[in-house]
Amino acid sequence: MALIANAAYDRNGGPAGSTSSRGDEPYLEFRGLSKIYAADDGPVRALDGISIEQKQREFLSILGPSGCGKSTLLMIAAGLIPASHGQVAVQGESIVKPRTDVGIVFQNPVLLEWRTALGNIMLQAEARKLDGAASEKRAYELLDSVGLKGFEHKYPDQLSGGMRQRVSICRALIHNPPQLLMDEPFGALDALTRDQLVLDIQRIWNEARMTVLFITHSVAEAVFLSDRVIVMTPRPGRIDRIIDIDLPRPRTLAMRETPQFAHYNREIMDLLLARGVLREH
Repeated sequence: MALIANAAYDRNGGPAGSTSSRGDEPYLEFRGLSKIYAADDGPVRALDGISIEQKQREFLSILGPSGCGKSTLLMIAAGLIPASHGQVAVQGESIVKPRTDVGIVFQNPVLLEWRTALGNIMLQAEARKLDGAASEKRAYELLDSVGLKGFEHKYPDQLSGGMRQRVSICRALIHNPPQLLMDEPFGALDALTRDQLVLDIQRIWNEARMTVLFITHSVAEAVFLSDRVIVMTPRPGRIDRIIDIDLPRPRTLAMRETPQFAHYNREIMDLLLARGVLREH
């Protein structure tokens, strides 16, 4: 079931014939951002001098090696941890406390075992004091949209890993957030399940037109989903390169076999090899 009908797309994922798929003003901004953690053997600089502007409705991926501060950056964007230096703002307003206008999806679905799939989604609605009937209707629609129709009353131990992650995605979307933050949401899943969830996320993004910040280790996922990919250096995390992904939408799995897709994949892989993140010998 489509959450929002959308018959045709331009190359950036917007309605065909539109002059712009995203607003010109930044939605999320990092300015000179650094994060330093205290440790027994001295301070650890996780992030250093990060400056990024994300446009409204942009799908932006952050890619880099383990320990480069990707997840820390997302937590700062959510207002869950403070930056040590620099500024972070949403639509010009500084983030000084946990945000309520986002949906967050982590690698671990973190479902309550004593609640059904529907009950886990409704937990978000209950916490936000949303209208119960309207939220339940939306929860059913979301579950249907990710292929879980008929599983609404199943408990987490009755669901596969991919199903549980779909429930966590629905939970993050129940309140129609303008921004979705995703921290390696497919990292623990098998290849086929990952492929399906990548397609699901692309479709949901195309329909809902939200702003997505996506953290990943997967080059192919980043290229497939993103408008831009930000490649990070090893710790301390700095921006190594920002790559615009100029591929038409909606994207198909077959597109991964095209020369254009291979070009972007190779560009990022070469960069990771040059920085010593990957080693061929």
